[in-house]
Amino acid sequence: MLPEIQRVSRLIQICGRAALLLPILPLPVLAMAQQAPAGTRVSIRLKSAVSSRSSKPADPVEAVVIAPAVANGRTVIAAGAVVRGTVEKVSQSSAAGERAALLLRFTSLETGGDRRAIVGRVESVDNARETVDDQGQINGILARETVSGRLDAGLGKLGEEYTGFADVLSAAKNAVFQQASTDISYPPGVEMMLLLAEPLDLPPGKTRAPAPGARPFAGGAALAQRVGREPFQTVAQRPPQPSDITNLLLVATEDALRRAFTEAGWSAAAKLNPPSKFEAVRALAEDRGYSEAPVFVLLLDGKPPDLVFEKTNNTFARRHHLRIWRRPGNLRGKPVWAVAATHDLGIDFSEAEHTFIHRIDSQIDRERDKVVDDLLFTGRVEALDLVERPAVPRRGRNATGDNLETDGRMAVLMLH
Repeated sequence: MLPEIQRVSRLIQICGRAALLLPILPLPVLAMAQQAPAGTRVSIRLKSAVSSRSSKPADPVEAVVIAPAVANGRTVIAAGAVVRGTVEKVSQSSAAGERAALLLRFTSLETGGDRRAIVGRVESVDNARETVDDQGQINGILARETVSGRLDAGLGKLGEEYTGFADVLSAAKNAVFQQASTDISYPPGVEMMLLLAEPLDLPPGKTRAPAPGARPFAGGAALAQRVGREPFQTVAQRPPQPSDITNLLLVATEDALRRAFTEAGWSAAAKLNPPSKFEAVRALAEDRGYSEAPVFVLLLDGKPPDLVFEKTNNTFARRHHLRIWRRPGNLRGKPVWAVAATHDLGIDFSEAEHTFIHRIDSQIDRERDKVVDDLLFTGRVEALDLVERPAVPRRGRNATGDNLETDGRMAVLMLH
């Protein structure tokens, strides 16, 4: 998404604010892009469930492209295209330490009534605890690799000297934590990155994508002034330190905002309280997902977020998440919401805070673009612009010490 936005921004500076924003949106693929070269990455969302326990070789698999695939600065595959394939290999985990495995092969792409053969393999699974090898095979976890498994190993060693005490601790542990599942299980909605292993020749002319586009905002100068007045950095509640940078501005009613994120596959986060903290600890120990996991409170203009959404898979360690604050006044007659979006990539233990903390992707523009793509795919975006913010530092740190790197720009979207 980002290279397309940058290209369009340069065109706007040269040619004015005509309908030049269209190439970044899921509209027709232009005839000039006649080939998707080998190595093209395609972001997909599963429409079929796959599992190492229930799937069988030759089972059909279907997914939808959720963001424009870009090669050489041009859109080569539009959002809304359908990819199909099969389960090629599947194996269950064993008590002897063999990992579960799942190999998917995608063999066709359908868009605008046209069907093309492809050679596609999975490169990564979004927010997954599993790993993917160079052949596209998804490899599961082992029970001993989880926090719960390591606790069992430690209690086993303790039992060699203090049998009774170890038994009591083991019983207490089993009463709180369940044994981690080692199956690979992805329901519909799980997102993956697909890699084209061979070039894909595209049909001549235009290929129509089903999702509607969005127009640029009218009155760019006024929009830039409004964005420039917005505070851009949040502050952690305890201790009060500068933290995440806002990177989106949404113009929408609260109902429209909630509807758009729900349709894009995001979940509302639970409030941070003792029950949700305890559930988060269980999810961490059992190495499983927690789709309503709480987030630490960050303040914008001294206020906690009004809404928090996240998108997870099957591990608490990785998730997309964003905090949303209602801002004063309206724009185009609709409420305005500032958003700070980041991507959690793992978990560390903070000695300073005496708790577990998430580590984020320092390239926060990638998460901005992820949110833009997700909302565009719902078809609920009426207008879209990317606005420069000269005052925003290009590098910084959040409250937990993670680096932040950005081009400083804010994506502004109007939703209906």
